[in-house]
Amino acid sequence: MRDPVRLGCWAAFWGDTSVAVDQLLDGADVDYLVADYLSEITMALLARARAKDPEAGFVPDAVRVLQPRLAEIKARGIKIVTNAGALNPVACAHAFRDAAAAAGVELKVAAVEGDDLSGRREQILAGAPRDMFSGEPLPADPMTMNAYLGARPIAAALDAGADVVVTGRAVDSAVLLGPLMHEFGWSDEDYDLLSAGTLAGHVVECGPQCTGGNFTDWDQVPGWDDMGFPVIECHADGSAVVTKPAGTGGLVSPATVSEQILYEIGDPGAYVMPDVVCDWRDIALEQVGTDRVRISGARGTKPPQTYKVTATHADGYRVMTTAMFSGLDAGAKARRAGQALLSRTERLIAQAGHVPLSESSIEVIGAGDTHGPDHRDDSVTEAVVKIAARHPQRAALEIFAMEYAPMALVAQGMTGFFGGRPRPAPAISVYHLLVDKSATPVRVHLDDDEPFEVAVAAGAPGPVAGTPELPDADPAAGGAPVDLSGGGFTVPLRRLAWARSGDKGNNANIGVIARRPEFVALIQQQLSTTRVGDFFAQYLTGGVRRWELPGLGAVNFVLDGALGGKGGTSTLRFDPQGKSFAAMLLELPMLVPADWA
Repeated sequence: MRDPVRLGCWAAFWGDTSVAVDQLLDGADVDYLVADYLSEITMALLARARAKDPEAGFVPDAVRVLQPRLAEIKARGIKIVTNAGALNPVACAHAFRDAAAAAGVELKVAAVEGDDLSGRREQILAGAPRDMFSGEPLPADPMTMNAYLGARPIAAALDAGADVVVTGRAVDSAVLLGPLMHEFGWSDEDYDLLSAGTLAGHVVECGPQCTGGNFTDWDQVPGWDDMGFPVIECHADGSAVVTKPAGTGGLVSPATVSEQILYEIGDPGAYVMPDVVCDWRDIALEQVGTDRVRISGARGTKPPQTYKVTATHADGYRVMTTAMFSGLDAGAKARRAGQALLSRTERLIAQAGHVPLSESSIEVIGAGDTHGPDHRDDSVTEAVVKIAARHPQRAALEIFAMEYAPMALVAQGMTGFFGGRPRPAPAISVYHLLVDKSATPVRVHLDDDEPFEVAVAAGAPGPVAGTPELPDADPAAGGAPVDLSGGGFTVPLRRLAWARSGDKGNNANIGVIARRPEFVALIQQQLSTTRVGDFFAQYLTGGVRRWELPGLGAVNFVLDGALGGKGGTSTLRFDPQGKSFAAMLLELPMLVPADWA
């Protein structure tokens, strides 16, 4: 058994840079190359591609960026694990074999199947499933239905001798946890270790988001033009050290790693995965060298007996476009232009016999619209208007597209037609369901051998119990309350904290990490769910919840129903995934004691 096992992440999404592979091979010593290409938006886009071509549905970038160095990868004994198989893992595995042959090397390539539940569609629909977040019924004609598989099938493929493992839809962290289960022999009952391995995967799955990318203190991060992709050195005891290739830009610190840990999670004490329910409330981070951070303290319990499933549904069409305005009252002109275009569209589609628009949206960027009505300032001298609409029929939105450019002859200062006429595209809604693991067989195809089934641990029956939320008015929370009786002064939250935000379905999360231990109590006192809810009132359709992570000195907020749709391919928002929420929240004024000056 080798200890540590070194893994490098070469891609964090479909469309990521092609230079990360060279970074990792030239600047680091790795045993595995892993990549997470999938998101809910990516799966929806690939569903559209597969609808046009049954042989499509996987991410070809994975093969393209690795092919030039496959011979070296083979010679160095490096193994490859990726979820680039998406909706067609067998076709992706064939593409890897063809690439290896072209490179003059032989690689044993495995494809993991079982996540695609389209063959069970009628059976699942007969149970009248509802979205696990909104309670909305699943439409009768979903385009795709894919379960989030775990890491055990990846480990089984590696156990069988695979050099390359391609999965379809699996939890993002599984591409790293699978190799650790294989290398260290972790069992399905080693819950603390499985939670630690899941945490390691979660940290690196988004590439340089843990090495200084998207960091609150962006001005302190060197080398944006060559941000280092993460390398993680994992040990059999579950501890790990995050670093990056030598000579690359970026920054690895407890703060950058903390931000990524809080990215896109909900309850930090019950983060549900197919292999384990993770408890990350008492994680410890330690700087152990330049750009080296040690992670420890993850805990875990038995996972549920269900898989989460994402189903996509074609829900009419949407169209979006932008234009720039300059000069006096640019915001007001931009807003009026957007309103005029939508009014004209409504009139013309009615004349053409179409039903009204299903939904429309105007956001004037630069005039405060993303910050809510209290921040609106239409007198700004530069603004970009985003105008968007949804309709059941493409033809109705083609009218919108044709009428966009003529608005330039009405609105003074309107420009920025770089993309030409906007193109209507299918609006794809995403639903989330639960299915039983026992009814979801998983298979591994290794080269041309007969596929073999993988035994997956059954899990615990019933729903997973959540951990206690952090109440707004808890005098014991975060330690003794900060005494403000002597007066004080205000500073933006950014002076006290780092933050990162992300999405889960139609919910957004914002993780807030105190810069110093003495700031924790004040943040918990003043950054209540009520105050956060008021700040994002222009977006919210549900409530706000929060949890404490004492190990990181952090609080995680979940904003229910904050993203305006059913996944990023259905919403009309300029920010469909809540990426900007943390940056906005960091502007919030906080009252601090006078002696903190």
